[in-house]
Amino acid sequence: MKLINRDTDYAIRALCYIFKHKKKVISASDLVSELRIPRSFLRKILQKLNKKGILKSFKGQGGGFLAAKPADKILLVDLIETFQGKVSLNECFFRKLTCPHKRTCVLRDKLDKIEKQVLKELKRITVVSLLR
Repeated sequence: MKLINRDTDYAIRALCYIFKHKKKVISASDLVSELRIPRSFLRKILQKLNKKGILKSFKGQGGGFLAAKPADKILLVDLIETFQGKVSLNECFFRKLTCPHKRTCVLRDKLDKIEKQVLKELKRITVVSLLR
């Protein structure tokens, strides 16, 4: 199980790079060359971050991306959910089918507790904490 997939990793790296360059508009080409992220993946990621209001995009000559939110307001858990969906450590083997042991499953109860703790810790991590 991977907690952070490729898209989330790329998004974090791109955001950190943008925040390290403060008020400068960063082009997608700069991000591709500096971070060595494939352009096709990066374009999709930047569009999602723009749509979520995390980045602002500027078109044309000298265009690129600038942070729309402060780094201390961007939570790692929000980035994970944007690119991967809800954080879930407790996905039952039966998936969408109803498990006959759902109410009595000892493992499910233990995993629910672990998941709550993981979410609590993830909510403490902001992009600003990753810049240090």
